[in-house]
Amino acid sequence: MSLPRQTVALLQAARQLVATLPADAVLLLTETDLDWTEVREHVGECPLLVAAENRELTARFKLNPDLSVIDIDPGETSTQERLSLAILQAVRTEKLRHGADVVLLYNGIEISAEVPEPVDSLSVIHLGEHLERLDARDLRRLETHVPLETLRLVVGLGLAIGREGREGHPVGTMFVVGDTTKVLKMCKPMNFNPFRGYSVDERNLENKSVREQIKDIAQLEGAIIIRRDGVAVAACVRIEAPTKNVTLSKGLGTRHAAAAAISRHTKAVAVAVSQSSGSVRIFQNGEMVLHIEPFDRPLIFGPVHLDGDGTGS
Repeated sequence: MSLPRQTVALLQAARQLVATLPADAVLLLTETDLDWTEVREHVGECPLLVAAENRELTARFKLNPDLSVIDIDPGETSTQERLSLAILQAVRTEKLRHGADVVLLYNGIEISAEVPEPVDSLSVIHLGEHLERLDARDLRRLETHVPLETLRLVVGLGLAIGREGREGHPVGTMFVVGDTTKVLKMCKPMNFNPFRGYSVDERNLENKSVREQIKDIAQLEGAIIIRRDGVAVAACVRIEAPTKNVTLSKGLGTRHAAAAAISRHTKAVAVAVSQSSGSVRIFQNGEMVLHIEPFDRPLIFGPVHLDGDGTGS
């Protein structure tokens, strides 16, 4: 089956961008299987990375020896979170380097959650801006303290909070992930604990409704404490880890200082969301190891409507 016109147009645009920027690769996140021979005809010889929206599609892609597949387990996450996960995995597996320019192709307009839809959106990112100070070694080091799957959930949630805010207002917050027993000894409650009394399933970040509830909780003062298995433990707590010998980049405030301090004095990984910019910074061992900027608005091709004579309307 031939590719939809809008997908063809975006593939051709991606090919031109790779040549003119120049860019290092095209990353295609798709909800459907495609005619890969036709895809390659339109993108030419530029490096092409492919990620799927579900595990079944990923397994099918892996059977194609001509595809460079990024293996992700997206679960019930937004497209932006899936793109971030795919980029992280591509860097982790050294298919993308720090500082690379990447053309992203994906479905940015969700018409129906039940029906797979074609590629309709294009974005260009520079990993030196979107993912700062990142290489495969950094990701493997992070994973020694916190499973990458848990980190993915927390970072995706942080990016959503930074990008969306709440009720039209920007929101900043902090997550502290892992080494929970020691972390709680360095915290002081600022308000009631909204997670107290709920079952593990009702506090697990793998549950989409839990992530939505945490977006509301993030508006409250204080940090949110997450176990290394992704279960929320406490919120509205003040971090009281010593900030002595903690050095931050110019412009970062008390939230980032607390994130650096708690990561220095425990084995936890701290994730700080900036209220002013929406960017996410990850701290480990007292240092910022990863800085993620929200995606810019994509170039989106809307659905194509045809009139009676078969010409584009």
